[in-house]
Amino acid sequence: MPPAPNSLPGRDADQTWRPLRYLNLYRILLASLFVSSYFIDANLPQLGSHDPHLFIAVSIVYLLLTSVASFAIHWRWLSFRALAYGLVVLDIIALTLLMRASGGIASGLGMLLVVAIAGNSLLLGGRTSILFAAIAALSVLAEQVYAQMSQTLPINYTKAGILGATLFATAFFAHVLSRRIRESEELAAQRGVDLANLAQLNQHVIQRMQSGIIVVDANSRIRLMNESAWHMLGLPLLSGPTNKPLKLVSTELDKQLAAWLNNKLKEPWIFRTGSGSTDLLPSMTALGYDKQAGTLIFLEDTARMAQQAQQMKLASLGRLTASIAHEIRNPLGAISHAEQLLAETIPDNPSDRRLLEIIHSNTARVNDIIENVLRLNRRDRAKPEDLSLKDWLTHFIAEFTLSQGCASENISISIEPSNINVYMDPTQLHQILWNLCQNGLRYSHNYPGQPKLELHGGRQPGISHPVLDVIDHGPGIKPEDVQHIFEPFFTTDAKGSGLGLYIARELCEGNAARLSYIAVPTGGSCFRIEFADTRTHAKRT
Repeated sequence: MPPAPNSLPGRDADQTWRPLRYLNLYRILLASLFVSSYFIDANLPQLGSHDPHLFIAVSIVYLLLTSVASFAIHWRWLSFRALAYGLVVLDIIALTLLMRASGGIASGLGMLLVVAIAGNSLLLGGRTSILFAAIAALSVLAEQVYAQMSQTLPINYTKAGILGATLFATAFFAHVLSRRIRESEELAAQRGVDLANLAQLNQHVIQRMQSGIIVVDANSRIRLMNESAWHMLGLPLLSGPTNKPLKLVSTELDKQLAAWLNNKLKEPWIFRTGSGSTDLLPSMTALGYDKQAGTLIFLEDTARMAQQAQQMKLASLGRLTASIAHEIRNPLGAISHAEQLLAETIPDNPSDRRLLEIIHSNTARVNDIIENVLRLNRRDRAKPEDLSLKDWLTHFIAEFTLSQGCASENISISIEPSNINVYMDPTQLHQILWNLCQNGLRYSHNYPGQPKLELHGGRQPGISHPVLDVIDHGPGIKPEDVQHIFEPFFTTDAKGSGLGLYIARELCEGNAARLSYIAVPTGGSCFRIEFADTRTHAKRT
């Protein structure tokens, strides 16, 4: 026997009890109609025509029992199956007696048994529907046998047989329909679970994407926004952009969307967020065949795109430098070895010694250039960590001053707020700052009572990312040289390789950070490291 409907997998109990409640409401209305027809002249001569007292007695009992059943269904005093079985038995008994009181099978009340059996079959299904159809058919046949024995009513076994067959057919088709309904409900429930899982998976994937995702409707109102887009646009954590007009979140993005919807946007342009710290490039695609159905907007951080392009460039540069290194180091070693042999054999002539010194210094310089290029090629992939900026800088400066042989008073540190964290590879940050501090000490003037080098960290007004400024008090960089200082092999020092700042910037970009130069109006230079936003990386890890 199939399980009870309230225990069917994927079927909600409330959805099972509700049809039972509606079917019982039909019984109450039907019983009320029988009772009222007895007391009111409703021009229904068939109802109760044979035995009015039996008719009204059964009608009142039927009304009372179905009314009590409504409370039992509401409060669930009994199990679903017990109530359903009891009510269908009540239907068979009451309707058979009412049919008897109204003149037998010719009264037409027997058709109400068809409704009762159909409702029971839809609710319970299985072989029980056939069982109750058989009981109803036997009750109709029993009424005919009793009428024949008592000789009080006309007998019509043909109609009784047709009604019995109708009851069986109704039970069978209702059972088939009920089974299909249950299968459909189970399939719908399973599909609902699958859709819910898929929606949850999609939501998880969207939230974990590094690209910013915004979904807007035909009225340019935001329907969905992932956290990456949230951070890229510099929104407050509790601003709740969903269901807001896009122009309230970003007027520039709203302009590009309007132009795209009107087919006037040939090429999306890069725009800067309200915080002024991120350059974004949008791309748009329609969610349906019509742009009015909604739009999916992708936001890409151009810094990350530049970082990816830079990594590809570095890969190509690495292969090139490896070839160059192997081609140059061997003849360079031969030149250096020949210079050493000449130094041992030539007489002590000042002019010759000067030429040898030139050869020695330049071979050493070329060797340094090769080492720097190979170091850039060999550098490991960045492994960023959360670092306490103040604690890390304190240890770094202690190591740096000891190595350079300078007093600690020559370098000052100021971090505000003092508990700020940065997200960067500590080894590569060490290499970057070592280069910047060496350059700063080399060019900075020694003013009495003033440190030669200043390190200021924290958050600057209008910038959401942590920054670190390395400031010296030297002559500064000429305006015409500023745009070239981060290019490889560019140097204003005859003894420099021109790779220090280039490598420092490459290392910064490998950590999603930025290294830039800021001129100091009072003289000197300021190199600013703009670190990655720790909130964004904390979300992605």
